[in-house]
Amino acid sequence: MWSAGHDGIANEADVGRDLRLDACRGVALWFVFINHIPDNVCSWLTLSRYGFSDTTEIFMFISGVTCALAYGRIQRSYGWWATVSHTLRRSWEIYVAFITLTVAIVVAVYMNGLEDFADRANVGILLQQPGAALAHAAILQYRPVNTDVLPTFILFHLVFAGLLWLLVKIPDIALAMSFLLYVLVHVFGWHLPQWPGNDWYFNPFAWQLLVVFGAWWVVGGRKRLKRLVTSPVPVSLAVLYLLFALFVALSWSIEPLQAMLPRAIAGMIYPIDKSDLDPLRLVHFLAIAILVARFVPEKWEGLANPVLRAAIRCGENSLEIYCLGVLFSLGAYMLLVRISGGAAAQIVLSATGVLMLIAFATWSTWVGIASRQHPKLF
Repeated sequence: MWSAGHDGIANEADVGRDLRLDACRGVALWFVFINHIPDNVCSWLTLSRYGFSDTTEIFMFISGVTCALAYGRIQRSYGWWATVSHTLRRSWEIYVAFITLTVAIVVAVYMNGLEDFADRANVGILLQQPGAALAHAAILQYRPVNTDVLPTFILFHLVFAGLLWLLVKIPDIALAMSFLLYVLVHVFGWHLPQWPGNDWYFNPFAWQLLVVFGAWWVVGGRKRLKRLVTSPVPVSLAVLYLLFALFVALSWSIEPLQAMLPRAIAGMIYPIDKSDLDPLRLVHFLAIAILVARFVPEKWEGLANPVLRAAIRCGENSLEIYCLGVLFSLGAYMLLVRISGGAAAQIVLSATGVLMLIAFATWSTWVGIASRQHPKLF
């Protein structure tokens, strides 16, 4: 079992970086920025308007894939202690980004004097009780608006070395254990507490399933399931499910469609809970993944398209672009409140924000390449 898992990681790592992953993650980052601007007409361009799942599922799965590839390569070359060191360092980097982003959001709200927006951004409590809020932020129990996903990723990277060890040793059992934990969350309602109330918005006990599945896919699941998931029956079922989800999602905004949805079905599917990764959301993501695997080959020529090249650049710098997108969406909303909330202003600010994210990602990639050619200085 050890050799099978180890060879699985080695073979996948030798293939090289799958640009489809970076492209999907980059587009997802654009969608996140757009959706973080409240009541944004441009949100009709994003995934969340047309089905049960959204960009979060994409992020979680791709993170599992990329972590297994990157940390698997480190483990193969330098051993397990080096792998643990790298996972801890990445977890620390995300932690620092989270704390920095929290402070930046508070400063932005305070400097603009928008007291009403303090509650919208969930920083009112920090301005009123700075000591308590910062203490709880330090232990990941408090977070401003739109930063909820970062603490979840901090935990995932923190434990990923142990997860990778299980996947190398007993891949199928590790995936089964992950699924069992997901089921138990829905049976017993397990959560982590958030301050000053409620629970973590992205329950790590539930969302871990997509991360583990992504890593399992790299370790050996891809070879075993690729032919199955791209066969006619799964593809047809995926299309039918996506059409059903499209109808339901459109009914949230189009009243005649809402009236056409049978009450019995509505009673079965609602509420569709995001915090605990509702099964409907999970299946919706899997349906999308099946179609991508079937119709978008690894060497797809469309990846050379300038738009997708820009998305790839953003996907390669996902942490920085996510944090910057949160700040840009905050700034865009503040501008809309001060000047105009019309559709034209929303479109201009959304397009400008995406272009700024692309520019920063391109610059960041260039700096990264240049820095590797020179020694690091203190």
